[in-house]
This record gives sequence, structure tokens and C-alpha cells, in this order.
Amino acid sequence: MDSSLLSAATADTFNGNAADQIPPPSQPPGTDMTGISFRDQLWINSYPLDRNYIFDYFALSPFYDTTCNNEILRRRSIHPLDLSHLSKMTGLEYMLTDATEPNLFVFRKQKRDGPEKVTPMLTYYILDGSIYQAPQLCSVFAARVSRTIYNISKAFSDAASKLETIRQVDTENQIEPSESKPASEPVDLKEMKRVDVILTSLYRKLAPAPPPPPFPEGYVSQEALGEKEELGTQGGESQPPQIDPIIDQGRKLMAPPPPILMCTQCACCAPAPPGSCCRCGCSGGP
Repeated sequence: MDSSLLSAATADTFNGNAADQIPPPSQPPGTDMTGISFRDQLWINSYPLDRNYIFDYFALSPFYDTTCNNEILRRRSIHPLDLSHLSKMTGLEYMLTDATEPNLFVFRKQKRDGPEKVTPMLTYYILDGSIYQAPQLCSVFAARVSRTIYNISKAFSDAASKLETIRQVDTENQIEPSESKPASEPVDLKEMKRVDVILTSLYRKLAPAPPPPPFPEGYVSQEALGEKEELGTQGGESQPPQIDPIIDQGRKLMAPPPPILMCTQCACCAPAPPGSCCRCGCSGGP
């Protein structure tokens, strides 16, 4: 059809009242349609997903309201996302708020009351060709809170059941005698042999111990003395214990010195050999 004929037909059918020209949909989209999604694979295979065609694809979904201002612009052969025309109208409209071609597109349904006064209502997004309705913030909070309450209640129920089980087991243990448990684990013979081999190899690597120092001459150990005492007791004769030479030498060193012989007739006495008097300087000395 020629573009001039299309414009004339549009001018004849449109008289400026959108409510008279656009019939209301049989079932308008609801406010909560988060449980469904839309995808038209035939349309995706025929047209590209970009800013120019994405609204036409969104208009095929059940989320689209045909009473919006975007539909009026489509009937006028104007791009439905032209903000210069949408800002001059009032009512429901869809705005493309974000786009990452060709994977993600975000539409916002809003109510326009003036060029700068809009009220957001719902949000839709197209992800890899599938159209979804984004949940409202209150619904997200309600779902998270209900899930948290459910998990907490379940945790308390599980804890209560486990405590009840532990209480029953304790009661049974008090009534019935506990079974004897093995005191130790079974010994692994292979492990014991392995440890013995390791200890033997370490012992062979060590240097031999040096011989003990010799005892001093005349020293008799306590073991030898004990054996001699046992022999003397068995023979019936008591023998005097042998004196340790080291102890005897110590006694001699600790003994007092011999007395000093002094002359009884003079006062200039001095130590002298045993059995002799000191040298006297007196004229009548000894």
C-alpha cells in the first residue's frame, strides 16, 4: 500500500480521541504476572533484537497494554518510543530505560501526568529473547522474609528433635548397662615391624658408647661389699667391713695436728719435731 494512502486512511480513522479509536483489550494485563514469560522464536529468527524492533517484539507479549500512548504513536506511523511525542501526551506509556543489545532490554510501564511528571508502575525485561515481569520490591522483601522465617523455624524444629533424641538415649543408658567397648585399637603387626626396622637402623648408625673410667686403686664397689656381707652371713662368721681408702684418707686429713712440745722454763718457744723441746735462748736452758 502506498504511504500516502496509508496516511489518508489513518487521518480518516483517527479523530484525536484515543479511547474511541483503540478498542480495549479483551483481558488487560494484570499487575502480578511474574509467574509467566513470553518468547516468540519465529519472530526472533526473522528480525534482529535492537532498539528499532524491540518494542514491536514486546507488543506481541501478554504484558503489553494496547491502551497505552505507544500504541497511538504506532497507529500514526511514529516510532512508539519517540520521547518528543510521548512527553506531550498523558496516560499509560512504556519507556525503554536500559538496553544491552541484543541480550538485555528493560521496559518501564509508567503513568504520565505531564511533560516532567511520571509515576512508575511496573518493570519488564527481555533477556535473550524471553520477556519477564520484574517482581516488585515489596514482593521481594515479603518472599525473603517468609523464606527466612521458614528456615529459622525448620532449624528450631530440627534442634528440638535432636535434643529429644539425645534425651531418650541418655534415659536408655541410665536404665540399661552400657556395653563394654574395646579399650584399645587392634595393633598392626606390619606397622610394628616397620618401626622396629627403623629403630634398628638408627641404633646401628650411632657411635658405640665409651667405656666407663677405671675405679681408683683399693676402691671396692657397694655391690662387692654387699656380696661379701652375704657370704659372711651365710658362713656364720662376722668379718669387719673393709675401709674405703678414699674415706680413710679424708679422715686423716681432718684429724687434729699433733701437740707442740714447748720448753717449760722459757717463753721463747717454737714448734719442734716430735719428742724434742724447742730451742731455748736462756742461759739456763734445758
